[in-house]
Amino acid sequence: MTHIGKCLTAAGVKPVVKYQHAFKNTYLYGSFSPIDGDAFVYEIEGTTSEIFYRYLVEFSKHRPDELKIIIIDNAGFHSLKQFSLPENIRLVRIPPYTPELNPSEKIWHFIKQHYKNIVFNDLQSVKEWLHDFIRNKLNTNRVMSVAKNDFYMRNYMAHFIS
Repeated sequence: MTHIGKCLTAAGVKPVVKYQHAFKNTYLYGSFSPIDGDAFVYEIEGTTSEIFYRYLVEFSKHRPDELKIIIIDNAGFHSLKQFSLPENIRLVRIPPYTPELNPSEKIWHFIKQHYKNIVFNDLQSVKEWLHDFIRNKLNTNRVMSVAKNDFYMRNYMAHFIS
């Protein structure tokens, strides 16, 4: 579905953009570090606890010697009571209605800002655009800049200073 956004026009001229309303979708799961700019993005079809668990298993293999602290919200598919988390994964649940505390939400918002007013021919075109954007626009400096959160940075630094 076309994500409508602002655009520049002459004064008094209402902008006209192409629009497409379709119900085909894909899902990106991602973890983004505000500390070192590392990113792990995983495309998968769906949002279930089992799919989220598979994402966590794959993420645990990325830099496997590193402890991964993942900020999650209260989405139903984040419930993993029936699964054993990988040893190097810890989940931190944020309070309801606080997406600003989740570095991933900041990245998704950033991507959506570049996704506005584009009409794609098909789902494959959407996927290609997303893959290209992630590969070419989400370098480590960009991830650190967008995902930055002073609360996490202060506590991260306090852990190593004390």
